[in-house]
Amino acid sequence: MKKLLLLFSSFLLLMTFQSCGIYSFTGADTGEAETFQVNFFQNNADLVEPGIDRAFTISLQDLIQNQTSLSLVNNNGDLIFEGEIVEYYISPMSATAQNTAAQNRLTISVNVRYYNTLEPEKDLERRFSFYYDYPAQTQLVGANLETALDEIYTRLTQDIFNAALTDW
Repeated sequence: MKKLLLLFSSFLLLMTFQSCGIYSFTGADTGEAETFQVNFFQNNADLVEPGIDRAFTISLQDLIQNQTSLSLVNNNGDLIFEGEIVEYYISPMSATAQNTAAQNRLTISVNVRYYNTLEPEKDLERRFSFYYDYPAQTQLVGANLETALDEIYTRLTQDIFNAALTDW
């Protein structure tokens, strides 16, 4: 009986370690890829906010590194992300009785090209956009701007990750 229990326990332990390479908590399917690269996302928006191009590029790199076992490389990556920031604008969202804005919306859109050098049929080019609403009497500078950008980057990078590396 002890031998059977030991054999069964060993089998379960072996299956647990074996399955770790197949299952991903994020649902990411990187296939045989071992490396990825994120090229600099140039800011081509009409309204230019300094530094958002670098910050967005780093946010995308960090998300992929944190949710996969891929290694970040500067060139010749198995998976390549590139693109540009195409929109950065603020627009009024709702008005008050005095015909002034009660709420504003910051919107950022990026055009992304994803190349899977090992499985070219998974390549994609797509535009992603997200926004942050804030009270009109609030100036979008300093900590308020950082909060807005963090929320937008979090959503954009997750949407890009899902489109490129999961079947969502």
